[in-house]
Amino acid sequence: MANLHVESWSPDYGSPYESDAALAEPERVDETVEVPGKWEPISGVDDGISEVAFVDGVRRVDARLTLDEPGSPVPGLCGSYAVGAVLWNRSIPRSEVIEARVSRLAVFAAGKGAPIPVVSPELSYRSESVPDSDPAALITRFHGAMRRAEGELSEELAMAGRFVVSDGPINTMAATDKVGFIKSHRAPYLSAERSAVIARLGVAERTPLFLIGRGGTYERYSWYFRIAQLAGGHSWTGVVRGEVSAGLEKSRALTIAARTTAIIPAVASESHIDPRAPQNLVPIAALERELRRRLGDPGYVYRALRSAIMRTTPAGVT
Repeated sequence: MANLHVESWSPDYGSPYESDAALAEPERVDETVEVPGKWEPISGVDDGISEVAFVDGVRRVDARLTLDEPGSPVPGLCGSYAVGAVLWNRSIPRSEVIEARVSRLAVFAAGKGAPIPVVSPELSYRSESVPDSDPAALITRFHGAMRRAEGELSEELAMAGRFVVSDGPINTMAATDKVGFIKSHRAPYLSAERSAVIARLGVAERTPLFLIGRGGTYERYSWYFRIAQLAGGHSWTGVVRGEVSAGLEKSRALTIAARTTAIIPAVASESHIDPRAPQNLVPIAALERELRRRLGDPGYVYRALRSAIMRTTPAGVT
């Protein structure tokens, strides 16, 4: 009989483990790039890296819009997103926000569009459209804009010589020292035989490297590792996945995998601090709070935006 567990994550955030084969991309996975035979847990190696830059983004829908077109109203939205980075100085130890960038975006469906009045220098929305009439496409475009901004910031920091840990999958395949930190599991990548080693991982241990997307445009090395072991947890509790561009030399990818596996457990969060503990890392949680602050008060933003639109387009966008 299988054991039953209650997840440490708050139910408001779903589950860190929601494997669904239907969500897996049709990508080839090579499980033999590091260890062609039987897999065993591999200990991480702290190579003494002095600084780590964590990158993340937050987004918020500020208002839903309707473009009153002849024949059929067109849905739209106004949203704000922010991306930033916090630098963890391991020698002090100390973390501080070193980048925070706020953007405002209006998206309309059905290929339509309308300018959004400038509310203030801090509340200026650029306007875009999507060809799809499905309102869900608006969120997809909005989220995609934030993810692109995260990728651009990650790449800038990596090109400047920083070691970057980006919350979520990597966005660019450039061969730079950046790691995608994936804290939830929605697609199975490994065979049953090799995924069995994940249950045996201790804290700061990883699986061997495997290659996702062989021969495709989104080819990357990946590995699973455990950042915390919780009392009463199941076999995947505290397990996350890392990924780096396959454009890196394999020896470099192995160094990064060993480093990440060894040092990330030191900044794993705890349940009394974060509802997504232990996977939502302490520096990332602090960055998220600062970025949300910089988005501005949602009530004020909504009222200011609504007032400006009603004042300038009484018969247009509502």
